Amino acid sequence: MTETSSLSTIDPSPIAAIRQFNRFYTKQIGVLHEGLLQSPFSLTEAQVLYELGQHENVTASELCGELGLDPGYLSRILRGFAKKKLIERQPSPSDKRQTLLRLSPQGQEAFATINARSDNEIGEMLGKLTPSEQQRLVAAMQTIESILAPKRNNKAPYLLRPHQPGDMGWVIHRHGVLYAEEYGWDETFEALVADVAARFIQNFDPKRERCWIAEVDGEIVGSVFVVKVSDEVAKLRLLYVEPKTRGMGIGVRLVEECIRFSKRTGYKKLILWTNNVLLAARHIYVKMGFKLVLEEPYHGFGHDLVGETWELEL
Repeated sequence: MTETSSLSTIDPSPIAAIRQFNRFYTKQIGVLHEGLLQSPFSLTEAQVLYELGQHENVTASELCGELGLDPGYLSRILRGFAKKKLIERQPSPSDKRQTLLRLSPQGQEAFATINARSDNEIGEMLGKLTPSEQQRLVAAMQTIESILAPKRNNKAPYLLRPHQPGDMGWVIHRHGVLYAEEYGWDETFEALVADVAARFIQNFDPKRERCWIAEVDGEIVGSVFVVKVSDEVAKLRLLYVEPKTRGMGIGVRLVEECIRFSKRTGYKKLILWTNNVLLAARHIYVKMGFKLVLEEPYHGFGHDLVGETWELEL
């Protein structure tokens, strides 16, 4: 049966309506511009960058399946990303024939930029609508997705990105709230977190320091920092994971990123300070190879506590 004869049984009205909607929406979101969201990336390149941002590690074949791209076309895009140092490659531990891909720090920054611009652009579009119109729009889009791609949900459960404006307020707020709820710590702990966050922003050295923000479905659920102590020593600070997302491996992943960044940057040692009551965090540090080198009883945050210093030789 030819394509023409198979189409003869379909009402042409829905076809015309869908094509009209496609023309309208591609113009509405600006995908026909030479660079998507005022970036150097085409629409397809931005889609590949986004999918890489959704996965901790992914193979080229998995990307092809996810995006429906020709392998040769994807290979050219990945080569371009590699030249720009946007991706990192490593052999798969389970299959040496496979290569795992992930965003480099530069790639994470590029992803964060277009991700933020996309949020802003959509926010401007939604800002012109009433709340009820926004709900109708989202419901209509969810209906389209559920009909055309039912039960399609194979994305990674979370993504990591660099910090952006507004994140430090969240870090301070959530640390203050959670540690008060779970450990009864007073507001002096929130003041400590605020001081760490403020110093990070004021003295930020992008070549030697980093912040990672974890998101699930666009909601911030975790954070961690690496700050410079000296040319050879870095410090891991403010590891945090929301209670509702614990068990997803976010905490381990955040610490892994700190270690990987510190090694690549040339630090010889990664240190951290914590408290012996923070059992989940201590478990991660032990798993990652940190060694407890100092214990000091002290009174802080309204309680008698035991502070701990841990070190990892890189």
